[in-house]
Amino acid sequence: MHNKEKGCSFSMKNKIQPVFVLILSLFLSACSLKEDAADLYQKESPLEAEIIIPETFSNNNQENIKVVLTQDGKKVEGADYVHFEIWKQDGSLHYNMEQAKEVGNGKYALSKDFDSNGLYYIKVHASNNGSIIMPQKQFVVGGLTESELQYLKQDLPKNDAVHEHHH
Repeated sequence: MHNKEKGCSFSMKNKIQPVFVLILSLFLSACSLKEDAADLYQKESPLEAEIIIPETFSNNNQENIKVVLTQDGKKVEGADYVHFEIWKQDGSLHYNMEQAKEVGNGKYALSKDFDSNGLYYIKVHASNNGSIIMPQKQFVVGGLTESELQYLKQDLPKNDAVHEHHH
């Protein structure tokens, strides 16, 4: 009797396995990609930015920094958001992120008073229609210190993280 039960369960496994394989293959074939599947998804049109900074900055002067946003070859009016983040290369100064003012024709601006000379960075955080960008640009206010000149000669952005590979 004990052997008969073993035979029965072995026989059931043989019958269940092909049914399971059949169901699994039907399920997987229903999930296969259609040739036009890519067309069903919205194609992203990336947001582009041109950061415009004055040729020269002087400390204790109100300066206008602008960004021109385009998407699909058109100027972006009413972007979801445009924020400017500004910091000094040596880490001694980091301004709070500030919302830019829309001035028309795809331009967004921020007036800033810089109270110390040195090497600065600006990063624009902008979003429109699901596209988010964060371009960055460096600029100089007044003169540079010897260490800032050395930094520029190294051509290594300090604010970017250094990634080491661990094995």
